[in-house]
Amino acid sequence: QVQLVESGGGLVQPGGSLRLSCAASGSIFSLYVMGWYRQAPGKQRELVATITNGGSTVSVHSVKGRFTISRDNAKNTVYLQMNSLKPEDTAIYYCNAHYSGLKDYIYWGQGTQVTVSS
Repeated sequence: QVQLVESGGGLVQPGGSLRLSCAASGSIFSLYVMGWYRQAPGKQRELVATITNGGSTVSVHSVKGRFTISRDNAKNTVYLQMNSLKPEDTAIYYCNAHYSGLKDYIYWGQGTQVTVSS
């Protein structure tokens, strides 16, 4: 079992920056594809970015050039650096861990609130 704990959310002005962290425990971190998802009020949860165990990243178009996902396997931590934040980035951000093999394993953190407002 993998336990994920997000941190780093908060209130920030438009154009500001935040760095989210997700600390993983309970399994071998390097085996998992890690991701960040977000869910705004009244909307479905959506993918923000993912990073493979090899360091390859994917992000949705709406955050390209602004958000960067990274991971530190030595610290069992994945990060989401968010720059040039916009009000539409306001959401609860969730950390995700996914292992694909003979059987899929997926875990979610409890989320951290990001609010972008002036």
